[in-house]
Amino acid sequence: MTWDWTAVADFMPYFWDGLLVTLQALALGSVISFALGLVWALLMRAPSRWVRWPVGVVTEFIRNTPLLVQLFFLFYVMPEWGLTMSALTTGVLGIGLHYSTYTMQVYRAGIEAVPVGQWEAATALNLPVARTWRVVILPQAIRRVVPALGNYVISMLKDTPLLMAITVLDMLGRARLFSQQNFQFTEPLTVIGVAFILISYLASLLLRALERRLAH
Repeated sequence: MTWDWTAVADFMPYFWDGLLVTLQALALGSVISFALGLVWALLMRAPSRWVRWPVGVVTEFIRNTPLLVQLFFLFYVMPEWGLTMSALTTGVLGIGLHYSTYTMQVYRAGIEAVPVGQWEAATALNLPVARTWRVVILPQAIRRVVPALGNYVISMLKDTPLLMAITVLDMLGRARLFSQQNFQFTEPLTVIGVAFILISYLASLLLRALERRLAH
């Protein structure tokens, strides 16, 4: 086996297109998972069990179902019910929804780690419930959970190749397309493997910097 730098050069236009799609899916999926995970966590603390019970059932079902199955359902089954989305939109929604059930548990742990005295102090100051959450509880909880949320960003990055199953041309999808057209597999797959390592490493550095900033 010989390494062909010409194949690498020929693959690079495919790679940049795939990289853009991968980063879009990662960024938008992260936003959805973080925002929706916080919503799930707050709903699970609702006083009514008629709120907590449905949320618990839905999130447990999503968390215990493979992401690939969920992507197939959203992309192939939902159109039969009149809900049609592009492949990338479906992939972003699927990965964001799936990981929101994990970030929910992270938020719950962060909220429960806030000292009881903080709740008591807010009550003693007669702060409204919404202000207590916004000013007292959530800033402390989120500061504690940033490292765990960062780990899920990296996990989402490693799961983005699953989007190829619903025709999203991410980095792996572009590499597969190039390989099938040119019968060269080693170079494109190696390039995207190195790219995943570099992106994961850069993401971990950014998250460490954010963690240190929040610690101050």
